[in-house]
Amino acid sequence: MGDGSGVLVLAATPIGRVADAPPRLAEELASADVVAAEDTRRLKRLTNDLGVTVSGRIVSYFEGNESARTPVLLEALLDGERVLLVTDAGMPSVSDPGYRLVAAAVEHDVLVTAVPGPSAVLTALAVSGLPVDRFCFEGFLPRKAGERSRRLADLAGEPRTMVFFEAPHRTEVALAAMAEAFGPDRPAAVCRELTKTHEEVRRGPLAELVAWAADGIRGEVTIVVQGAPPTAEVAGDPDSLRAAVAELEAGGTTRKDAIVEVARRAGVPKREVYNLVHGSKGGAQP
Repeated sequence: MGDGSGVLVLAATPIGRVADAPPRLAEELASADVVAAEDTRRLKRLTNDLGVTVSGRIVSYFEGNESARTPVLLEALLDGERVLLVTDAGMPSVSDPGYRLVAAAVEHDVLVTAVPGPSAVLTALAVSGLPVDRFCFEGFLPRKAGERSRRLADLAGEPRTMVFFEAPHRTEVALAAMAEAFGPDRPAAVCRELTKTHEEVRRGPLAELVAWAADGIRGEVTIVVQGAPPTAEVAGDPDSLRAAVAELEAGGTTRKDAIVEVARRAGVPKREVYNLVHGSKGGAQP
């Protein structure tokens, strides 16, 4: 192995218009020893559009070969090479290949840096019109209905604005599941084809967006959903505490999490709520 002086560069690529490419992207593409690309054909189109000639080795790095290709790229880094990682659009490792390589590089004390640039997550959040002071990124929802419903039930009480990616043909189903889990009146925005010619941002309550999506959606989709409103404080009497736990459980929250949340709202120890729910005066804390 080499002296570990290599550098891993995560480079953001345009999510729509090639003119949005950061100036450093062309420089890095031209000078990298290795360019790892999620799709080498899309890389070729990008370099042609940018008027760049890649002088280094080009290797594919996508979901199907990420595990096998990571050790090869790590070896190049440890041999002192500059490895540039690009995905089809946006920042590598954000719902795209890259995390495994970053983790391996960090573990071996390899410098990891980035070429900042376009991000569908931040772009959708900014144009959504929903609160941006606190937010979380949830990526793609599970494809199976049961798993999707459980994931959304866990997020029903999330106070931060939530950002999701979704395939166009599953957008209506995803919005319907969100309306069921979060309530039909929860404000949301569907951002389609961001920065592209047919960009569209549709805002409204989830029920309205479900009806709109029924006609079919095309293009890349990012969904932004407002967080849950502040919850009322829970009275500290036994009946109120038990009722509050039961209400959260009925909404899909696990009993353990419901007990923690109710104790927080009421300002009482978790042990007290646990004992009330389980009908005991003592016992271990959950």
